[in-house]
Amino acid sequence: MTKATAPTRVFLFLQGPHGPFFHRLGDMLRRAGAEVWRVGFNAGDRAFWFHPASYIPFDAPREAWPETFATLCREKRVTDIVLYGDTREIHAEAIAAARDRGLTVHVFEEGYMRPYWVTYERGGANGHSRLMQMDIAAMRGALAASDMEAPLPPGHWGDMRQHIFYGALYHWFVMFRNGGYRNFRPHRALSVGQEFQLYLKRLLLMPLHRAERLLETRRIRRGGFPYHLVLMQLEHDASFRAHSSFASMTEFIELAIAGFAEGAAQHHHLVFKAHPLEDGRAPVRRTIRAVAARLGVSDRVHFVRGGKLAQLLDDARTAVTVNSTAGQQVLWRGIPLKVFGEAVYSKPEFVSDQPLPAFFAQPARPDTRAYRDYRRYLLETSQVPGGFYSSRGRRQLLRLVVDMMLSPDDPYDALLHGTAAPRQQLQLVR
Repeated sequence: MTKATAPTRVFLFLQGPHGPFFHRLGDMLRRAGAEVWRVGFNAGDRAFWFHPASYIPFDAPREAWPETFATLCREKRVTDIVLYGDTREIHAEAIAAARDRGLTVHVFEEGYMRPYWVTYERGGANGHSRLMQMDIAAMRGALAASDMEAPLPPGHWGDMRQHIFYGALYHWFVMFRNGGYRNFRPHRALSVGQEFQLYLKRLLLMPLHRAERLLETRRIRRGGFPYHLVLMQLEHDASFRAHSSFASMTEFIELAIAGFAEGAAQHHHLVFKAHPLEDGRAPVRRTIRAVAARLGVSDRVHFVRGGKLAQLLDDARTAVTVNSTAGQQVLWRGIPLKVFGEAVYSKPEFVSDQPLPAFFAQPARPDTRAYRDYRRYLLETSQVPGGFYSSRGRRQLLRLVVDMMLSPDDPYDALLHGTAAPRQQLQLVR
């Protein structure tokens, strides 16, 4: 009697993180017996996909994408789509069409507890994540059968330099090798040339910015004053744009400084901590100075460039953010947190609902037991150790995430049904 063979899974990859991670992931799925295809929208997508026979260039006008996607799904018998970030227009349209067809949608994102984890979910991430509808009680119920200890992050930094390098290289290909994609339009407001210049400038200025950051951090920590921390985000970031009510970072800066000026004690200070990838496209530093001067608090407001957050967090009284994933580091330390956008960690047990002046004056403390359970739930489900940009991070990530993608259960149902792969204490591979 012949053993029946399972139908072949057919994965269609769309846009991924800068660098070779999607290629490595597709190769591993192919070894597992799946059929893999990749749609490329520009020369940057093409440059990091090293399997020409499975590459499909999309060089038609943008309006033709929905019909093209439908045709590809039909002709290739697609069962799964794979993408990085779910808010850019081409991805949002593909997700909607995939749901109508009953396809499985695999979404990768930067880790909710970055930089040592990557987010893997199905259907959507951030404000579209299943986490948005879950409460702590349900998470505790799912954890009841598990005895895993929540791992601590390692004692070294992640792969920010590789991230910036691959970003610059990607935009170089789009600038100088994009002749076959004349209809390509970036999903952000800046041109590809401007993006490339900003990445290159960021790379060249890293040593200077590091020195400036160290000096300002030392000055704040040795100042002896209580301070509140504002966790900034990139103005063009999908979470900021799609999952908050702010049209610009300027609006958030004005709100934060006004709340501080009204509610904080006179001897308290306010520290704006820039995103590690802040590149100057939004005039955040100039805006902070102007607003602080207008409200008469210039001598108590500081700006620190990106880099490690831990040193500043260790002494902070509170933290404020739109919906930065850095909010997880705040809650892990038991520091009061105020959030203004949609975030997967915005649960009533550990995020303040006070008006901002009242929060600065007398912040409500988070329920740290509830947050520890929440954090452990994420680390047993959608947070996968590793990274997109360094070779060691990719190796670590691929060891687990391929089996998660091939599983019939998404990460949350896998824990509930007892089908989740065993997790190890986090040890990034050398």
